[in-house]
Amino acid sequence: QVQLVESGGELVQAGGALRLSCAASGRTFSSNAMGWFRQAPGKEREFVAGINWSGASTDYVDSVKGRFTISRDKAKNSVYLQMNSLKPEDTAVYYCAARRFGGVTTSRLNYAYWGQGTQVTVSS
Repeated sequence: QVQLVESGGELVQAGGALRLSCAASGRTFSSNAMGWFRQAPGKEREFVAGINWSGASTDYVDSVKGRFTISRDKAKNSVYLQMNSLKPEDTAVYYCAARRFGGVTTSRLNYAYWGQGTQVTVSS
């Protein structure tokens, strides 16, 4: 079956960096847009970053622009999120997701496949 498995989340101090990875199995996602979402306690799951099928187009929520970078490696069927200059407000469970289509969208309703999440905690 299709699986998305995130890794790389951990406790880090404010100003630090982390790289999240998402490895897909069960099918190839080379023609699909991928995304990262996050959910903090008591809040709704929000879009963080997305990348289209080719990797040529990306989108970010305003709060992470200039700090986070999404990328993908089709050969490894994986997507990554490089997070720099982390802030306490970035603390959340981060989820990898995949669309059935190639274009980036910010709505979680448009993503068909989801991972189980990885916890990122940023201490002040």
